[in-house]
Amino acid sequence: MSDSLSNSSILKEEQELYKKRSDQMEYRNLGKTGLKVGVIGVGTEYLNRQPRDTVVSVVQKAIENGVNYIDLVFSLPEYLDNFGAALKGYREKAILACHLGSAEKNGQYRKTRNVKECNEVFLKMLSKLGIEYADIVNIHFVKTEKQYKEVISCGIMDLAHQLKQEGKARFVGMSTHDPLTAIQAAETGTVDVIMIQVNVANNAMPHRDEMLSVCAREGVGIVAMKPFAGGKLLQKNKTVNIAAYQTGWKSLKKKIPPVITPVQCISYTLSQVGVCTVVPGVSSGEELDAALAFLEATDKEKDFSGLLENFKEYITGECVYCNHCLPCPSRIDIGQTIRLLDTAQQGVTLNIQDIYNALDAKASECVECGACVERCPFEVDVMSKMRQAVALFEKK
Repeated sequence: MSDSLSNSSILKEEQELYKKRSDQMEYRNLGKTGLKVGVIGVGTEYLNRQPRDTVVSVVQKAIENGVNYIDLVFSLPEYLDNFGAALKGYREKAILACHLGSAEKNGQYRKTRNVKECNEVFLKMLSKLGIEYADIVNIHFVKTEKQYKEVISCGIMDLAHQLKQEGKARFVGMSTHDPLTAIQAAETGTVDVIMIQVNVANNAMPHRDEMLSVCAREGVGIVAMKPFAGGKLLQKNKTVNIAAYQTGWKSLKKKIPPVITPVQCISYTLSQVGVCTVVPGVSSGEELDAALAFLEATDKEKDFSGLLENFKEYITGECVYCNHCLPCPSRIDIGQTIRLLDTAQQGVTLNIQDIYNALDAKASECVECGACVERCPFEVDVMSKMRQAVALFEKK
């Protein structure tokens, strides 16, 4: 068989698979918005800094497989340019959530609550994406009930509703990791959509089920992030620390069962009251396929009942590499540095050392200003982690 015929056959098989998955995609009402969202969406955090070809391929493949909800969390220029390229010809098939309050400084993510800056960054985001409006203007990372009140008092909530009135957004959303904050927002009627982590690791978490029920009662759509708890749930047979950021309450230290799959994790999340769509973070076509496998899975493959007894104990203080601690005055990529530190606990491989060596700023450049510790929502002793990284990776 010639190469051209072989490639044509592969392409035909892919198209048939995409159509099959698209036909199998379940669509749910996103609260009271009137929008219909596929139960599998896409989180894009891990597509940041990926090559444009990868971003374009993943996004377009997702949409061709029936995915329509895409969460766009960053305002970084290259990130937006890549997604702008990916969405060309696909905008009308996508429901886009763009974050309000996610900014950047010197190429690093940071959070802002300056109303003027939030507005300027959001409009620039639309421009670079090549779109006229966001389907959801998502007020970014509201950590606590106190911060929710601050979002209202400082004018960010008013700005979100103004953008909606101006046609720059269709609905108002909010992302948080705290169920009590989500309850407050749902009961006050200020938002249409709430993005929060829902996974088997927080199955026994106080207030979580109450939060889901309140949102369902109030018609607030739940977009579930972190179905794999930042990948921790997929580390079979390992004892891992699943951080507060990934559970929504306190950190969980547990040995992961020997049999746990992405399909089971997604099945669990989608079975919870009020959940409209799940947005696993993917960095490649292979990771997207692992999530889309849910659409073709049997009831037996989806069965998560054997997992529930494993997730009931909590501890605090583990990093999940989210970089909510940024910006760093020394321009250290804190999340990546700690990720490498954690990965190397069983030994520093040449590959890990090479990745560390390639970082623009090393842990030894930390000036221990403490700004990262103040920003961290998960009580991580970042400065101690930096000292550990220096000892491990910068030995003389």
